[in-house]
Parts: sequence; structure tokens; C-alpha cells
Amino acid sequence: MAKISVSVMGHNEEKILPRCLESVKWADELVFIDCASSDGTAQAARRYTDKVFSRENDPNLNANKQFGIDKCSGDWILYLDPDEAVTDALRDEIKGTLDTPGAFSAFLLPRRNHYFGRWLEHGGKYPDEQLRLFKKGSASFPCRDVHERLSVRGEVGRLTAPLEHYPYADAADVVRKIDFYSSLKAGKFRGEGKPFPVFRGARRFFANYFIKAGFLDGRQGFAAAVTDLFGETLAFIKYLEKPV
Repeated sequence: MAKISVSVMGHNEEKILPRCLESVKWADELVFIDCASSDGTAQAARRYTDKVFSRENDPNLNANKQFGIDKCSGDWILYLDPDEAVTDALRDEIKGTLDTPGAFSAFLLPRRNHYFGRWLEHGGKYPDEQLRLFKKGSASFPCRDVHERLSVRGEVGRLTAPLEHYPYADAADVVRKIDFYSSLKAGKFRGEGKPFPVFRGARRFFANYFIKAGFLDGRQGFAAAVTDLFGETLAFIKYLEKPV
């Protein structure tokens, strides 16, 4: 039977981390990377595993993720963010699939995004496939960009049971994350000397809320579409600023 490792990394995730780690305590190995947390994140992780490692919090989060992946010893690796959780159905599907994975070296997982009490079925938020499960040695992050996907050597399959995602704990978390990611996005375009796509945010809002029927998800669907628009707008404003 294949040995399954789960890798999670986080920075100041004390409040939300237990939900994630509780959902994967069935794994053969659990590796957690604490990225210079100033709260009780590391202590929370140690309640689930003794394989807790510390490192600096690299702004390119994929460098932190790759560090965790390299610490895993299992035949297969499942990477998770602290704001995600594995459902029982997904756990069972993973175990059953890895008994006979066939020619696949990695698998895409459908992800359900939860916004303040509701998971979003429309507006481009589902199935939101994420490449997270892969055979050890067959995938890695290039670590060039924070939004890049794993680079896989081999065939990629698909699972059907969902991975749960809770991107924002509260309004303050929305502001904090938008501020962080908008800075990275503005810096990327400025650093590469590329013009910022001014109307991308507006186009995305129209496409997701109207064409992809985000309005069917009610108030949360509207909040999600506006949040995405605000993130793009803030990144554009930061792009226009002169670097200090």
C-alpha cells in the first residue's frame, strides 16, 4: 500500500490550522513548515505531528511549499494550504485511487471555495481544480512566481471528491490578503517591465458575476466578485506608484 505524506506550510495560522490538520490526521506522514510565525502556529502543528520545521517566510510562497515537499518521505505527497481541509469523501477517494493509480503521476482535485457561510457553485469558483496530489519526485514548483502551478513529469488524472477551501476568516483577513497579493502582482508587472492590464479586473467581474452566473450564489457571490475586482484595482494603483 502506498505511503501518503501531507505537506502544509503556514505563517501565523494558529486559529485556522487545526481544521486543516485534523482533516489529514489519517495520513502516514504529516509535515508542517512554520514560516517565521509570531503566534502559536508551530505549537498548534505539534499537536498533530513531530515533523515541524522552521524557515524564513519567503515572499514567494512556492519556495516555502517546495521546502515542505522536499521534507516528505512518502510514495505520494498531498500538498495543502492551512485554509483548506480534506473531506471524508476525498480521503477515501485518494486512498482507493493510490492503490491502483495506473499511469498517472499526479491528480487534480476539485476545490469548493467557501465565502462567509456558503460555498460558491458559480462565478468561476467551482470546480477550481488544484494540482495537489503527486508521486514523490514527479512534481515540483519552479519557484518563479507566487501563482504558478506544480510542474509535473508524467500524466495527470482527476479526482471527483472535493477539497474544501476557506480563503477568508473575516473582513480583516480579506484586507490583509488582498494587500499582500496585490503588492506581489504589482511588483511582478513592474519588475518585468510589462504594462498592467488595466481593464482585466472589470472584465473578470463582468464575466464571473454575469456570464458565469456568480449572482446565483447570492450575497456571497457578489462579495466574491467585488473582492476579486478590488484586488485587481489595488494592484493597479500600486503599479502606478513610484517604488520607494
